[in-house]
Amino acid sequence: MRQELIMRPVMLALGGAILWAAPAMAQEQAPQAEAQAVDPNAIIVTARRREESLQDTPVAITAVNAAMLENKAAVNIGDLTGGVPNLLITNQNAGAAAANLAIRGLTYADVEKSQEPTVGVVVDGVFIGTSTGQFFDFFDIEQIEVLRGPQGTLFGRNTIGGVINIRRTRPTGEFGGKVEVSYGKFNTLATRAVVNVPLSSDGSVGAKFFHFHNETDGWYRQSQTGERRGFGNNENFGGSVLIAPQGSDFDALFTLEKQVQKSDPVVSNLTNSTELFCGFIPANECNRNSTTDLYTVFGLPNLTQYSAPAATLEMNYDLGGVKLTSVTGWRKSRENQTQDFDGSSADLYYVRRQQRYEQWSQEVRAAGKFSDSFDYVVGLYYFSSKYNLTQHSRVFGFAPTVDPLIFDTNPQSVNGKTKSVAVFGDFNWAFADQWRLSFGGRFTRDKKALDNSFGGTEIGRGSDTFKKFTPKVGVDFRPNDDIMFYGSWSQGYRSGGFSPRAGTAASAGVAYQPEVVDSFEIGGKFDLFDRKVQFNVAAFYSSYKDLHQNNTLSCPTCATGNETITSNVGSAKIKGLEFDFTARPTSQLTITGSLGLLDSKFKGFIVGGISPVTGAVIPYDFSGNDLIYNPNMTASLGADYSVPTSFGEIIANLSYRYIGRYDQQISIGGLSGNLSTGPITVTGNDPRVRTDKQGLVDASLTTKFELGGTEARLTVFGRNLANDRGPTHGFTVGGLWSFGTAREPRTYGATLGVKF
Repeated sequence: MRQELIMRPVMLALGGAILWAAPAMAQEQAPQAEAQAVDPNAIIVTARRREESLQDTPVAITAVNAAMLENKAAVNIGDLTGGVPNLLITNQNAGAAAANLAIRGLTYADVEKSQEPTVGVVVDGVFIGTSTGQFFDFFDIEQIEVLRGPQGTLFGRNTIGGVINIRRTRPTGEFGGKVEVSYGKFNTLATRAVVNVPLSSDGSVGAKFFHFHNETDGWYRQSQTGERRGFGNNENFGGSVLIAPQGSDFDALFTLEKQVQKSDPVVSNLTNSTELFCGFIPANECNRNSTTDLYTVFGLPNLTQYSAPAATLEMNYDLGGVKLTSVTGWRKSRENQTQDFDGSSADLYYVRRQQRYEQWSQEVRAAGKFSDSFDYVVGLYYFSSKYNLTQHSRVFGFAPTVDPLIFDTNPQSVNGKTKSVAVFGDFNWAFADQWRLSFGGRFTRDKKALDNSFGGTEIGRGSDTFKKFTPKVGVDFRPNDDIMFYGSWSQGYRSGGFSPRAGTAASAGVAYQPEVVDSFEIGGKFDLFDRKVQFNVAAFYSSYKDLHQNNTLSCPTCATGNETITSNVGSAKIKGLEFDFTARPTSQLTITGSLGLLDSKFKGFIVGGISPVTGAVIPYDFSGNDLIYNPNMTASLGADYSVPTSFGEIIANLSYRYIGRYDQQISIGGLSGNLSTGPITVTGNDPRVRTDKQGLVDASLTTKFELGGTEARLTVFGRNLANDRGPTHGFTVGGLWSFGTAREPRTYGATLGVKF
């Protein structure tokens, strides 16, 4: 009832905006020029599908521009971890270029393409529908915006944790570009180039071509040979064409690109003597620690081959008072991955996973003003995807030279489809002097279908439709031009679906339902000391309901002897505080810092499990376990100092990032209660899936100078200079075995780049 009372006026406003959008001809301002005229250091963001100053946006948001990334010698999206309050990003090597993303403790670490992420990654306006392909390279980036909290109104479902909004540079219409090459530890070589070319005499048509290459030998050592393991070779190339006729209110940007990756998705052995596999592997490979031992591996060679073309078309038409925007996106990928999941020298569990995925999306928006006190963004959205997975497994094969394609004559096959449509609106109403009301909502309809089979024999299939309206309401108050206070309530929705690892018709045909987050937030943004200091603070409380959780159960009738079911379990409460600041005490020195605090707790997390005494299915209570990817604290402190020289400029950067302990899997660390009939209380997650505290020190020194009439720079850099070693990922497999992956140890190198 409560939602209906909110939904009706919002939908009425949405309908009115769509009806009157075309003739509304109020004068639009130029927010970027206006904001930067007041403050040359103002950062313009598009978090609400409008151009606004960061400090005028009533959303918890961190913006990182190209200069910041360059000064930090940042390489990929993972370098944001710890530098943004309550943000964690790790690379998941069970999928190509896959990322585990967590914002404010909301995450879902699974690479299956039917298991959608909780944090959205949006590149040039296009939502990436799976965790595969989200681990993004940072070259040729204009700006990255990290939006914390549910962003369902403007960015759609599956953004209950937040959004990472990435904008790349656009063609300039003039000849120019930049080229760089870097070399570092672990035989890491990167070459990157972007070239802009005019295609018309007046610069109204321009093209941009880019090519990025990155390769490394990896930071693991093979115990038996001493050779490096974990190699990677990544290529990303393509081009963009921008048509922006002079004197016209229309522009169109078309981008065609492709990513090709080869890598060794190595894992470290974490199996201990309580698990079955320990009885089949050499004694020195069991009972290893989950920190320094991770860097020595024993497993068989692996290979990931990934190919992913993509195309994006953005068109804008400014009617004066209304700006119409269309964004069309297409992505396709093929993966062929072999992986030794048990991580031992014995051939116990080795798989080949072959996948195909394709997505289409179309968004149409109208943005404008009804009056000086009322502006809006309204739109329609369509998304479709389909994928196929075929997995051949070599279980207890003891035949390392036999390809799983030959060994497994009963492979698992999964086919999935998704179609989603939505209508949305977001509105700002300055209803009184210094006060503004923000409100909006999104109605989404998802239709999903999935079937799975073994050896060509169908196990089961399911199809269902999920509908949800997700509203948002907020208010902000500006006592003066330098201070803003705000408060908001927003709702996030993550779609339901079907279990891709189900082993029976009954479990394959039953859908798990959507999970929902209600987030309440208050905050303030402050420009202090004549805008030399910007300080932002936010406090939030999230009520997380109907959580999606995988549960593996014994299944004697299943082809694999067990099945993994995704179901809705319990709820969670998450509360936290966030602080970030930027200080510019002099024109040469910039100091930045952030702090994120989290407190989270499950409630009613009870699922079926196997009794260790009788083997029957009985209740297991996981309510006392920690939520995954929920460190109680993240913090950062960094400084940039620039010194003009006779030949150019020298820039020094030093930063420290702290990430508290966090678990990476809901697992069983211990049991209490009635072990025969239940309920059994799980006394925490297995300690092998827990990271240690991280203290990451990064530094770089850049010299800018003239080289043959062009601007050049030479950067020497070091990452993780304290050599803080430990895990990024740990996983236990139902009493059989366990494995993990290690974070990057100390590394260093140099980069030479030129701009022309």
